[in-house]
Amino acid sequence: MKRELKIFDNPKNVRRLLMVFYTSLVVLLVSEFFVHMHGDFAWEEMPFFFGTYGFVSCVALIYIAKVLRMFIKRNEDHYDKG
Repeated sequence: MKRELKIFDNPKNVRRLLMVFYTSLVVLLVSEFFVHMHGDFAWEEMPFFFGTYGFVSCVALIYIAKVLRMFIKRNEDHYDKG
């Protein structure tokens, strides 16, 4: 029998994981001020460009998927109709 991991059932573990994520986010954002970026274009050298670009791209993909869902979605009994 397969044993399930119930790590995230405990709210304390979820808070710890979120703190690890937030801490690494802050470390990465602060490190951008100390590392010189060698971008091919001028906007690639702006602080937080790649983080902002990734976030905006992710949000855009979510909204594009919601629009595409209206065209692709079928009823539950679509294949049962005869």
